[in-house]
Amino acid sequence: MKRIELDAYGVPEDVARCVEAPDIGAPGAGEVVFDVIAFPINPADIGFCRGTYRIKPPLPATPGAECVGRVRAVGDGVTHVKAGDLVINLARENWASQRRVKAEDAVPVPSGLDLRQAAMLRINPPTAQLMLSDLVELKPGDWVIQNVANSAVGRLVVILAKARGLRTVNVTRREDVFPELMALGADICLTDGPDLAERVAVATRGATIPLGLDAVSGAATARIAACVKDEGTVCTYGSMTGEAPSVSVADVVFRGLNFTGFMLGRFMARRSAEEIRAIYADLGDQMLKGIIHAPVDSVYAIEDIREALIRVQTGGRNGKVLVSPGGEVA
Repeated sequence: MKRIELDAYGVPEDVARCVEAPDIGAPGAGEVVFDVIAFPINPADIGFCRGTYRIKPPLPATPGAECVGRVRAVGDGVTHVKAGDLVINLARENWASQRRVKAEDAVPVPSGLDLRQAAMLRINPPTAQLMLSDLVELKPGDWVIQNVANSAVGRLVVILAKARGLRTVNVTRREDVFPELMALGADICLTDGPDLAERVAVATRGATIPLGLDAVSGAATARIAACVKDEGTVCTYGSMTGEAPSVSVADVVFRGLNFTGFMLGRFMARRSAEEIRAIYADLGDQMLKGIIHAPVDSVYAIEDIREALIRVQTGGRNGKVLVSPGGEVA
């Protein structure tokens, strides 16, 4: 049994280490034990290691917001999964080779899923889907504008919006990613900048945009807001700048814009266990059919966590960095 532990918060590659840990034991009643097949390293995990994330447990602590695993055993009363099933875990601390969790946290996914893709199912796909469904009532033909469009969530927004007949304006820092986004179904791609609203108006021929999605924050929030129609909605779900969203009094008072935020856990908490499983069953089916897909940059062994963390923080990557504790994913 191996897991990643932090003995301090700080530079991720310096504070995270792979340790031998006691066996997790057999599942009790209402519990599930599974072997972790792979986990991705997400921006939130980097923030967790640095001690800047909203959750900062006592040390030593184990990071890891998501993973995919294979059930080893289930305890009494567990009926929705069985030994051999693939599951994702709604609980944290997934940077480990084994997990023992409450049954309701183990969500089954289709057995034929590509394991690399399954490792990334827990967070980004439902984030993209629920931002398109829960914030504004959108109908086919409506426009959505987003920044960080080349991120994992951004790409999924493009794909899921296209499937619903929505149109997207996709804002990035670099033009070289435009062909990939257009291939996914993006309608318009633009680089960010102070004149973004003027260029969006020209590109969309003055279309009204009811929803803007922002993962940069700071002044970028205001640039997205300038593109959204009066009384439209701007949702911030991340802060690449580390700054608070910049919101003007004019946007709030005179234009009546609605500024809100998205955190997956908060939106999932509104739903029952059955509804949550239905969301993942739907997304898993779309993943199985190849409708949604996220690029993978590289895969590391759990013992090489330092190198994996360095790679995650290196510019120019094209996709997620995964870790496979048992070497099942290469």
